[in-house]
Amino acid sequence: MSGLPDLLRDGAIVETSGSTGRPKRVVLSGAAFRASAEAAAAELGEPGDWVLALPTSYVAGLNVVARAAHWGREPVVAVGGPAFSALGFAAVAGGLEGPWYTSLVPVQLQRLLDSVPGLDALRRCSRILLGGQAADPGLLLRARQEGLPVTVTYGATETCGGVLWDGRPIGDAAFAILDGVVHLRGSSLADGYRDDPERTAEAFPVLDGVRWHRTADAGEARDGRLVVLGRLDDVIVSGGVKVVLAEVEAAARDAGLDDAVAVAVDREGWGQAPAIVTVRRLDEEAVRAAIGARLGPAARPAAVLVVDAVPRLASGKPDRAAIMALLADSAPR
Repeated sequence: MSGLPDLLRDGAIVETSGSTGRPKRVVLSGAAFRASAEAAAAELGEPGDWVLALPTSYVAGLNVVARAAHWGREPVVAVGGPAFSALGFAAVAGGLEGPWYTSLVPVQLQRLLDSVPGLDALRRCSRILLGGQAADPGLLLRARQEGLPVTVTYGATETCGGVLWDGRPIGDAAFAILDGVVHLRGSSLADGYRDDPERTAEAFPVLDGVRWHRTADAGEARDGRLVVLGRLDDVIVSGGVKVVLAEVEAAARDAGLDDAVAVAVDREGWGQAPAIVTVRRLDEEAVRAAIGARLGPAARPAAVLVVDAVPRLASGKPDRAAIMALLADSAPR
């Protein structure tokens, strides 16, 4: 593709989304992209086309390009980011013959499931890699009820994308839980952060002679699989009680707000409290009561803000900085 480096040879520098903090420029070598592509190819088995539906400013999009190149192919380009549409994806994928693969984020999968042409296209896909953020269990259940070959991936820009598929490592990747924090290792690790040796040393510790990436996630191992419990910075203290924002989101979705995003807001006397942004209008007090009954009084949202559209980054992840700004603007003066 014009304008992109030869990823398998030269690698790339990828800026993280910065959805919750200061962006970082991650240095990924050609060797890291090769390791990632080789591991994916070994898992998929049969060579095929790759449909690019994600921006190449993100590692997941670059990985589609690298994986196609590993098989000597160019990716088949569908429009990604905010311009992504189910009809556009279906139009591109509809002309493919033989095996083909794609990487999506949950909001894209949701749009495709809600579209007859989009769903028809996905039914012919040989493997759908789903990553970028935690997927709602209801979305996964619906996709699997439709018979779609969805594989949930987990990784980071610092690991050159997903190195665990459905909780298990691929290639020579491995995971470990150290003090409750997920650590990842393998040949696809980044070299570090450009011009930022202090953050590089913190994020890539060498333990017993092995170089790891310390993620920002809490997790645990169950039957050899990684279960991610949520981001470390998703844990807030509300009225002296720890509250996990991912659990608040899950409870809100079970209460009917299936697009809910939970963030932390300041609350006088409580320190912080969860707040929810959604596009659905439900009885606000009923939602708060349902969350409080499930998770305890400290988890009751301080606010439930209904918006026309939940702000998202080009990757499809919720734009938490924009969400917190909306909540701040809506707060009583």
